[in-house]
Amino acid sequence: MPPKFFLKLYARLAGLTLLVLMLCLTLFWGLNSVREKAWQERYPEPLMRWLAEIPEPASYYHWLDSLYDFRRFALEQSDLPRLVRERLEYGQVVALPGSDGRRLLVLDQRGEVLSLSVRDTYRDVSEAVALIVWWHLDGMNPETRLEAMEQLSARLELWVEPIEDQSQLPPEEVLGRVADGRLALYRKASGQANVVLRLSDGKLVNLQMPPPFSVWSLPVVFLMVLVSGSVLALALFLAMREVDHSLRSVESVAVRIARGELGARVEAGDSTLVSRLAGSFNSMAEHIQRLVGVQQEMIHAVSHELRTPVARIRFGVQMLEGCEDQDTLQRQLDGIDGDIQELDELIDEILTYARLEQGGPVFSLTETSVTDIVRQVVGEQQRVRQDLVIEALIGEETEYWSLSDIEPRYIHRAIQNLVGNAGRYAHSHVRVVCHIDEDNCRVDVEDDGPGIPEEDWEKVFTAFARLDDSRTRTSGGYGLGLSIVRRILYWHGGQAFVGRSEALGGAKFSLVWPRKKSLDAIV
Repeated sequence: MPPKFFLKLYARLAGLTLLVLMLCLTLFWGLNSVREKAWQERYPEPLMRWLAEIPEPASYYHWLDSLYDFRRFALEQSDLPRLVRERLEYGQVVALPGSDGRRLLVLDQRGEVLSLSVRDTYRDVSEAVALIVWWHLDGMNPETRLEAMEQLSARLELWVEPIEDQSQLPPEEVLGRVADGRLALYRKASGQANVVLRLSDGKLVNLQMPPPFSVWSLPVVFLMVLVSGSVLALALFLAMREVDHSLRSVESVAVRIARGELGARVEAGDSTLVSRLAGSFNSMAEHIQRLVGVQQEMIHAVSHELRTPVARIRFGVQMLEGCEDQDTLQRQLDGIDGDIQELDELIDEILTYARLEQGGPVFSLTETSVTDIVRQVVGEQQRVRQDLVIEALIGEETEYWSLSDIEPRYIHRAIQNLVGNAGRYAHSHVRVVCHIDEDNCRVDVEDDGPGIPEEDWEKVFTAFARLDDSRTRTSGGYGLGLSIVRRILYWHGGQAFVGRSEALGGAKFSLVWPRKKSLDAIV
């Protein structure tokens, strides 16, 4: 995976994670702010309604004023905001933030406002409720306490039960506090408050209060999971929609190519992931288009190249019927044999060119001396063309770096094609210059022939191309030799090009390829 693509993907995932985190924190804070405000009014509501139903709560519970600054005042004479007044008139319990806690307000039966101040809503309200329960139970007969406990539990929305079993006893530390006073408030591991009361007759009563406010309530967690999942699903949908659109474009181009539109190509776009696929697909399409073009070109060219020797063979066979003497018969047979040899060489050239064009042969690179191959080719061609001077120029430094990773048979074929081609057009001299350094190999084949016009330098490497239309079987060639040379160099990671020889004045063909090449590069 390219580092740039990895960093881009990492940045997007980090940004998405940060977005989801910020969204969840904002949602968490906003919801809990509203929930806590509602809980601050809902939790003390049973206590405040209980006080509102008693005619004179300040006199009946005289200790409320000293503990919780319990007051009563007229609604019309108060400086309460309009919205708070409307809520009180609707019978709601209102919790107003103060400098040292909260003020709990409720409207009693006479239309006056009851105010109770608390510092910690959960603790102070729990203690106030516990004191009220103690106040009522302490003066009752034991026979009526159970019924009173049930009534108080229902009205104050808590659980009141007597402690009658050893297993119901609270921890010893709580019992010690109860012994020193009338009640002791303690919290369990879950945070829920329990209050133990000690009545005058020594009986213990346990009050289990409602649970405190929890920021991690199930609806909040569910909503955060739902929002996070929705954001991630949306991000995944947008990402996959882009990928799907790109893949559909690739699919569309593949269908067009299958219908015969070989020139169709995929637009890469900005997506790094799909752009690599598009680039590979376009390379494949270009390769297929080139192979189809080469195939069509070969079909036309081969049909033309085969027609001449086949026609000569047919004519020679017909002439055999009229031959009366042995010499004439032998000449016709020799001509037919030459035509068959020409067909065999042509077929070999075509097969070699087809293998190189259709993906290349399976190269088995070995470390071989290039200078030895050059000398071998020069020796072979010198024996064939004894009327020419064919020489190899190899320096000492080249001999030192002569070992190269090559396919010896194909490099031999490439150099042989160039030397043979130079020998056909040279007047008297062909020179093969070999130069090898630590990185590259270069072989130049020069001749003193007429040379090649500069405008035709690229054309000579085209399959079945002949710059001289007057060439015959004797002057040689099928127009495939130089195409084979270029393809061999291509599969070695190099190049073949043509120029003008400054030393001999004729053509100069050059082969250049890397001296060392890994097997992974041959694909």
